[in-house]
Amino acid sequence: MPRFSNEPIASRCAPGSADVPPLVMPPYVRLTQTIKHRDEHGKLLSVEIRAALGEVITQPGTVHIERVNGMLRDRLNALTRKTHAFAKRDATWDALVHLQLFEHNWIRPHRVLRLPMPAQSRRYQPRTPAMALGLTDHPWSWIAFLTTSLYTTPK
Repeated sequence: MPRFSNEPIASRCAPGSADVPPLVMPPYVRLTQTIKHRDEHGKLLSVEIRAALGEVITQPGTVHIERVNGMLRDRLNALTRKTHAFAKRDATWDALVHLQLFEHNWIRPHRVLRLPMPAQSRRYQPRTPAMALGLTDHPWSWIAFLTTSLYTTPK
């Protein structure tokens, strides 16, 4: 059973004590900060990349995460400004985000992932990211998602 204390954390876990392992950052972890400089009209003047942790990466790949952030902001009212929609509980928030990520990766075909079809009525085969990774062979539907039972191991 966990024990709780009213003592400040600093006095309970002094640096170097046997109870607290030292925090060590792996050498391969890099965190960059991208700062966009704009003029008074909003026109992009320059982009500055700083190393927040580790070495500077010359070409950080932020396109994918920015695309997911934009998709979530577009589809979840709780992420937009000046709305009355919000998640009152953490479990509701987690469910909303996970459902949107499932829809993004398993249900909705992405145009850049489509494959040309050899001499058939349709020119391209639509593919989802899950199909591109080989996790499934077809785009899922909400009905399939809600009615498929998954086997999990007991805890």
